[in-house]
Amino acid sequence: MRRIGDESGQASVELVALLPLIALLLLACLQAAAAGHTWWLAASAARAGARAAQVGGDPLVAARRALPGRVREGVQLRANGRRITVRLPVRAVLGGGRLGVAVVEAGAPDS
Repeated sequence: MRRIGDESGQASVELVALLPLIALLLLACLQAAAAGHTWWLAASAARAGARAAQVGGDPLVAARRALPGRVREGVQLRANGRRITVRLPVRAVLGGGRLGVAVVEAGAPDS
């Protein structure tokens, strides 16, 4: 016979109540990782462009080639002498919308 105030099953109910919060935290972690990856891609492209400018190559071509094909369409590149700026949109994990822009600038030292 069950007693009044029996707590059997309470943990299951609490877990079900926490599932949306756990899913939201997981989504936030995935979005942070995606934003960090976008910034890393932009920084790599900017460094490649700066290296090309240092040796007399075309920094815009080098920066664009340093990016994977799937992100080349959205990139904005600007070269000013030996400095290059890369602007790369940060995509949303869900829906694919644009959340912001990762902006990275790199330059070759003046000699």
